[in-house]
Amino acid sequence: MKKKLISGFYKLGVKERVKILNEMGIISCEERCSLERQNQILSLNEADKMVENVIGVFGLPLAIASDFLLNDKNYFVPMVVEEPSVVAGVNNAAKIIKSSGGFKSELRNSLLVGQIQIRNLKDTAQAKKILQQNKSNLIEKANELIPRLNKRGGGVKDIDIREVNIQNRLDLVLHLHVNTADAMGANLVNTVCEGLSDAIEGMITGNVGLKILSNYTDQSLVKVEIEIHPDLLEKNEFTGIEVRDGIIDACDFANADPYRAVTHNKGIMNGIDAVAIATGNDWRAIEAAAHAYASSTGRYKSLSNWDICDNGNLKGELLMPIKVGIVGGSLSANPASRMGLNITKVDSATELSELIGAVGLAQNFAALRALATNGIQQAHMKLHARSVALSAGIPEEYFSEVIKDMINSKEIKKWKAQELLEKKLSERNKIKLQDKKKIVGSASAKFILLGEHAVVYDQYAIAYPINDAVKISINDQEKNLAFTLSGFLEQEISEGSEYFSYFKKLLDVICNSFAVDVPLVRFDINSQVPLAMGLGASASIAVALSNVLNNYFGLSKNSEEINKIAFECEKINHIQPSGIDNTVASFGKAVFYNKNKPINVLSKKYSKSLPIIIAMSKSPSKTSDLVTSVADARNKNKELFEKIFDQMGEISQQGLDAIKKENFNQLGDLMNIYQGLLNSIGVSTPELESMIDIARSSGALGAKLTGSGGGGSIIALCPDHQIEVRNCLNRAGYQTIVTNKDND
Repeated sequence: MKKKLISGFYKLGVKERVKILNEMGIISCEERCSLERQNQILSLNEADKMVENVIGVFGLPLAIASDFLLNDKNYFVPMVVEEPSVVAGVNNAAKIIKSSGGFKSELRNSLLVGQIQIRNLKDTAQAKKILQQNKSNLIEKANELIPRLNKRGGGVKDIDIREVNIQNRLDLVLHLHVNTADAMGANLVNTVCEGLSDAIEGMITGNVGLKILSNYTDQSLVKVEIEIHPDLLEKNEFTGIEVRDGIIDACDFANADPYRAVTHNKGIMNGIDAVAIATGNDWRAIEAAAHAYASSTGRYKSLSNWDICDNGNLKGELLMPIKVGIVGGSLSANPASRMGLNITKVDSATELSELIGAVGLAQNFAALRALATNGIQQAHMKLHARSVALSAGIPEEYFSEVIKDMINSKEIKKWKAQELLEKKLSERNKIKLQDKKKIVGSASAKFILLGEHAVVYDQYAIAYPINDAVKISINDQEKNLAFTLSGFLEQEISEGSEYFSYFKKLLDVICNSFAVDVPLVRFDINSQVPLAMGLGASASIAVALSNVLNNYFGLSKNSEEINKIAFECEKINHIQPSGIDNTVASFGKAVFYNKNKPINVLSKKYSKSLPIIIAMSKSPSKTSDLVTSVADARNKNKELFEKIFDQMGEISQQGLDAIKKENFNQLGDLMNIYQGLLNSIGVSTPELESMIDIARSSGALGAKLTGSGGGGSIIALCPDHQIEVRNCLNRAGYQTIVTNKDND
């Protein structure tokens, strides 16, 4: 695979990593979509068919190591591992090794052993002689049991007859050496062992005991070699020669002391197991064989060996059993395993064994290099700090700062993370007090509870505010028009960009309405909701801009006047705005809205926040496109669509009654019915339906899309299960907003 490998992959966000892998052809468009929607995860139904007594699906991180140059071919390697620094260590090691020519790996044989035990022998020597004479016949019979494997070039290649002393009883054990081709082979070998038992008992006076494969795969030895120039080994204040000699000393220690050897080999298996899991292979079998082989000399030793070449370079070698497959096993049952295998782009089980061996040696090199220099703890510290910050619930905006401060304090503890957060919150409050004199404007975003699309056709809709969604301040120290964007939408805005052009158009409309010139100042926009997610972010920004300019110029525009201006701003993005977004943003209260009727702001009693969780999909929603699509469909079948819109309007009326009675069960039912109608007019999507199903199955009384659909967001009514619903949606990869935290 002659592909340009990725620089700074670790600096990218998850979504950007997936996008780049797709653009490079490492994953398909279908796999990209699956990862973005987290559909590669084993479903509960699939899990229930794999093992017994299933109650859920357990998740682990799926990561990518790149820069693997093995036998002159570049690889991307999937790794499933929860231990910090393993992937980073492997990736860094692979880059260094690539600079020295890469890995050389070879698997000479790939045989799996099946054992047939023969007991109660009257004459062991005679039985052994008979079996030896019939070996060719037994091999032929065995291969008749697995005709499809024979066609693929596999099958039983040889049989050894061993004598084993068991409690002063001499048994015979047949070893069937089976080439399983690209299959994992466990079931094939067991089939052969069981199928030969009758034929064996018919030849000799003895009984067949156990008949099963052996996981000691010493007939599948992978040999991996690397050579690294000392100049590439330098680290911090350590010279390349010092690092080289330190690595060799560490390996000698492992060969001399089994206590060290166990940890040494565990590090190798950190890399090997991670790839085995990611590709659906039996990591437990690989582990068992590895440790048995490490003890094959009668003393537990290192699986790797490090030495100095004649030219002074560091030479590393790994020799160990690795027997894997690329067909059968869990690959057929687990979509994540299939994806992991596809990422490797291997053509055979032999190639996969060689790649896994290379990852094991890379991990060993990374660990020994760390130990030979600053010690392994420093490499672990940052990732460990991330895990601690995550468990302490540190918000995203303080996450990086808290990690940095924890590392500097050398107290990587949950209590320390929380202490640092409290300190930063206190500092922010002080800054807020100092900034009170700033000219600011704010606005609510919104979610539509009931009534979307029908509201365009003169029906009622109910919408609630997302309070303080957008805050905009003016900095008049700069004498040029500029914008900054922070919060959910954090990014730089350069003149001429799409955002700059859009915000400038909003200012033109607002300032024209105010009869003032656009001021040459910087607008600092902080938005807690994303654009194109059906939450009225564009209207909220328009209202916040209107409010901040209202304050800046010392005008006295009221909410009704601001609302009219924001409606004109909405026409920039939406061909036919209903007016509901700007109305909620302007008044900051829940409304029972009909575009042809006076604005009906709900009383304070009924306008208080509902126990709603908002979850945002991975796909944007463009309101103008969806409204146009529904309009086109309505024009083709006007009578049917009018009936649907009438039903939607009636549900909104009933929804208002349910709110006034605080009947959440009825409100949830109405939301679910409304979602069915939205689906019928073609504005829902499989992803939104999946999110809705997650919310309902985890305790929501009702769930539906909100806004125009076609992507965007869903809302879930959760008077009793906000935490459960939010956590389930978060685990599925969706960001959430809790509108009423009193219920959390």
